[in-house]
Amino acid sequence: MFRLFLSADPSNGVPIGILDRSIKLTNEPPAGLKANMKRAWSYFSKEEIEDKDAKIKSILFALCYFHSIVIERRRFGPKGWNMMYPFNMGDLRDSYLVMNRYMEQNTSGKVPFDDLRYIFGEIMYGGHVVDDLDRRLVNAYLENIMHYGIFDELELIPYAEGKNVSFKVPAPNNYDKYVEHIEVSLVSETPLYYGLHPNAEIGFRTN
Repeated sequence: MFRLFLSADPSNGVPIGILDRSIKLTNEPPAGLKANMKRAWSYFSKEEIEDKDAKIKSILFALCYFHSIVIERRRFGPKGWNMMYPFNMGDLRDSYLVMNRYMEQNTSGKVPFDDLRYIFGEIMYGGHVVDDLDRRLVNAYLENIMHYGIFDELELIPYAEGKNVSFKVPAPNNYDKYVEHIEVSLVSETPLYYGLHPNAEIGFRTN
């Protein structure tokens, strides 16, 4: 017989003696772009995504990449963001729900990328951002990611051209193929994924 305490906030209701003798578990975000991408993609169930329109799959994959990038840039401190922002899985979930609703209500066949970029960059993720330069960075990522090129195997890391670093939006496929693409394409971790100089990792490792 045992007691289980679940809390998202510090609590004075749990005796110190029990805490000292307890096993403590925390759920930390994974480290690295590959781990973040796998976590972001697997947040959505196979049953939920498998039968979606090919355009929705491609947009969701690009959105997972954007989410992973903004999350992982935080580990570089001031080189990543001017301030620490509480980006989380709720931002990804809500962005997907809004995008999915937009696509289902869209009868013209034209993807409203301008609307999606505004919602993601100014409301969902941008709602956390208070620094003007950080906001410009968020919007720059979205301008590079959220456009019709994602339906044609868009290169998501164009700023690392000639440096043997590449990660593309795969052609529409089944759910497991996207997971396989993440596993195979993201071989090693490098600051180049985020548009940062390789030396950015020196400060991160030192800290």
